[in-house]
Amino acid sequence: MNAGDFFEFSIAHDRKYTLDHLWVQLLDDDDEMSIKVGLSEFIRAEYGDIVKVVLSKPEDDSEFRIEAGDDESTDDDDSPSAPLSRGDELDVDDLMITVRTTEDRVLINAPFPCKIVELNGDVEDNPDLVNEEAYGDGWCMIVKPHEWDEDMHLDEAEYIEYLNEI
Repeated sequence: MNAGDFFEFSIAHDRKYTLDHLWVQLLDDDDEMSIKVGLSEFIRAEYGDIVKVVLSKPEDDSEFRIEAGDDESTDDDDSPSAPLSRGDELDVDDLMITVRTTEDRVLINAPFPCKIVELNGDVEDNPDLVNEEAYGDGWCMIVKPHEWDEDMHLDEAEYIEYLNEI
């Protein structure tokens, strides 16, 4: 955003945050631990309105590269990642979410190893959900972590302190 621009955003108090501006919320599951993952409103404040959300897994050059002769168009910013699906495994630093804003493109990696349980495809079809309800219907996915340490993520006060430093 321009130096003179000011955008107000909120931070949910019942979540933890990553340094990549994801929020994570522990869900009450009787069986196993699951975590809902979404995008902090800070992304919109810092980079502009979100115009596209892509839930994608890491690129494998040999398998997902689109050849020049294919009928499909190749938009450099949105190719060649493969869509995530239920049951996919993500390791630390695997590409989890790609966000296109009015100002930039933001790539967000998985903050911990996990298995995808559910994807919110509504955010891909309607990115305004993330703009308007980032902590509600604008969530991105539910995962089962393989390794989880709640202390590795920032609480509300720590996240605010982190935002003041950047």
